[in-house]
Amino acid sequence: MSEPQFNRYSTGQLLAGSLSGRIASALADAINRNGQAVLAVSGGSTPRLLFQTLSKEDIDWSKVTVMLVDERFVPPSHERSNHRLVATHLLQNKAAFADFIPLYCDGMTPPEAATDAALKFEALGRALDVAVLGLGTDGHTASWFPESPELKAVTDPNQSATVLAASAPNLPEDRLTLTQPVIGNAELAVLHIEGEEKNDVLEKALKEGPVEELPLRAILRQTKNPLQVYWTP
Repeated sequence: MSEPQFNRYSTGQLLAGSLSGRIASALADAINRNGQAVLAVSGGSTPRLLFQTLSKEDIDWSKVTVMLVDERFVPPSHERSNHRLVATHLLQNKAAFADFIPLYCDGMTPPEAATDAALKFEALGRALDVAVLGLGTDGHTASWFPESPELKAVTDPNQSATVLAASAPNLPEDRLTLTQPVIGNAELAVLHIEGEEKNDVLEKALKEGPVEELPLRAILRQTKNPLQVYWTP
């Protein structure tokens, strides 16, 4: 397990400003090297301020492709859609010029939509430059849930599929998620968390134990570069 690097801030505003600048710098570097950059982001309430701040960063967003780390299998009009969250808070201002690859696709089953999204991502011909992850109090990240029948497949470091359908026990919607190798190979992998409860979950995940108990361990144990943890109370 490579040790994560901790970046702690006293307020969410300070965290959002610092992390936004770091993401923008990583994307700009990728554009300078390769002519394009790929950013994967997560949903939930935590990243809204980050998205709003990042949307105003002065980089060439027309050369950035944004995609989701994971998605509920609901249309973009649904209140629980991560697509909707990103469209409302990130793909605005200067970031409105970015391309976007959705995971949900109307008229398809979850496995069909996973294949469709995988083809679109793989057509870019490159790994993620930045992946921003969240964390649930049950230890899940992306759509890697404890007790999910698909957990072993989506967290397999040798998984060849880039996007898979998955289910979350006791939650109503099917899911689509990037797999461990895709996230683990990101040039910059970030875990963005807020609050003492999630910090406690992270501390527990850093200890020895099975991925099945705390799926976050799948990314803590194998990333191209040390995972960057951004935390505020």
